[in-house]
Amino acid sequence: MNKVFTSFSSIGRLLLAMLAMAAFNSQAEQADKDKPIDLEADNVIVNDAKKTSTYTGNVILTQGTLMIRGDKLVVVEDIHGFQHSTSYGNPTTFKQKMEGKNEYMEGSGQRIEYDGRMDKVKLYTKAWVKRGEDIVHGDYIMYDATAEYAEVIGGGSQAATPATPTGRVRAVIQPKNKPAQPAPAPTPAPATEPAQ
Repeated sequence: MNKVFTSFSSIGRLLLAMLAMAAFNSQAEQADKDKPIDLEADNVIVNDAKKTSTYTGNVILTQGTLMIRGDKLVVVEDIHGFQHSTSYGNPTTFKQKMEGKNEYMEGSGQRIEYDGRMDKVKLYTKAWVKRGEDIVHGDYIMYDATAEYAEVIGGGSQAATPATPTGRVRAVIQPKNKPAQPAPAPTPAPATEPAQ
């Protein structure tokens, strides 16, 4: 099993915005958390006694700029009122606009879990997360916002995809734009003497 551990490196910053799918992260479009959640599915089962909701069949969740798509979404509320959700699909995806930027965070996996109490996101099986032009691939991607800790694990040859033919972890991180250098001041033209 191939592993990459990091403490808030470039991959950590990339994964930080994964929490955008929960609309609680400072990187996500802040107005989203105040927008209503709109859920569409072919079927829903609500169990108030167990505080669970299960949406199945072409599930689409939107909240402002956040969009999650999957085949199934299970939401559980714990005794403290925190919500935990698991989205399943082949694949399940999320996308959300970044705060103050014309840039989106998006990701995909066969399963995406969000722990509202721990501020932790996990993507499983053929997972990838992209922010702007930066992207990370792995068979398992986890980001813990509280600890500012990210973990990406490759799955070996059984986890091979076109983007990761060996199943190893793969990240592409673009160089950050350097601030533009001020243009040199124009040199004044030499003064000419008036013709006599």
